[in-house]
Amino acid sequence: MIMLDDQNVLQKRDSEDTLGSTVTQYEQALLPVEIVHPDHDGRGITNVISAGMGGSGLASLLAKTWLGNDLDLPLEVVRGYTLPHYTNASTLVIISSCSGNTEEALAILEAAMQRGAQIAIIAGGGTLLDRAQENGIAHVVLPTHIKIQPRMLTIAQLRALTALLMHFGILSDTVKFDEIVSTAQWLKDESAAWAADVPTDRNYAKQLALHAVGKTPVFYGGELTKSVAYKWKISWNENAKNVAFWNEYPEFNHNEFMGWTSHPVAKPFAVFDLVSNLENDRILKRYEISDRLLSGKRPKATRIELRGETLLEQLLWANILADFASIYVGIMNNVDPGPVPLITKLKQELVG
Repeated sequence: MIMLDDQNVLQKRDSEDTLGSTVTQYEQALLPVEIVHPDHDGRGITNVISAGMGGSGLASLLAKTWLGNDLDLPLEVVRGYTLPHYTNASTLVIISSCSGNTEEALAILEAAMQRGAQIAIIAGGGTLLDRAQENGIAHVVLPTHIKIQPRMLTIAQLRALTALLMHFGILSDTVKFDEIVSTAQWLKDESAAWAADVPTDRNYAKQLALHAVGKTPVFYGGELTKSVAYKWKISWNENAKNVAFWNEYPEFNHNEFMGWTSHPVAKPFAVFDLVSNLENDRILKRYEISDRLLSGKRPKATRIELRGETLLEQLLWANILADFASIYVGIMNNVDPGPVPLITKLKQELVG
């Protein structure tokens, strides 16, 4: 029996049932979003900054791609301690942290308050929510009843972010918010095909995991899929406890492309192209030409065609598939996909 079809092995090595949590990620698209302390002064906003780390930052990157043609204001994603110098009273700063205690997010909050910016918060608890309550800051409380790793709350965070952009007038109507809801049933059906009880010969996520296990994966996206290429990298890091890398087209062709052309031909990598049929035709051509020109110099790329009729469907489809495939790799790596003890220890030592 293939290991990934042995339910006893899957249950034993997956202590937090991350596979069960992933098969129900679609439910996040249906969660209600309540904005607490919704009143604001109606000031004019000229730019938006969305700040968050890890999975919290990922939702912002997805939103920037998905909402690109619907935003009349610049949206910058900050993943660190420092706000851009231009941040002022006309800036909306949205700060996300599942725990509410991420030190980078707390540093951004302090800086935003000092600059007099308009502020909104997305958090599941912790100091961020305490500060929001104390200062009457508009905020959305992430669902704490869902026992799931923060990196798997991306859809809930995307809903919260979209709701706040509507609330502050950055998005003019509910169309985008409603679009997230409309993906739920389709995502449910797609996710079911990757579940633990679906055998490998019919399970695309297990097949991808078998192809990648024992190797260092490199994920490539285009202008529309670069955020999910990054998602696949962090899923491999946290779920599979496996080093992984990512890059994007067309930038890849201007530097990293040459990096594959030297050293031993037999390289211990698994290359994946994350491809949307909605992508710029020139980028689609770059995928094909690059793989042909690098034939014999790197492993042939495995092309993952994102399913879905809309960009949002494709992004969320790829988001969930990344978790499934990387969890299966983690199980084959004989590691528990859920906990991230070294990250926890790092945070403790930073406090100390």
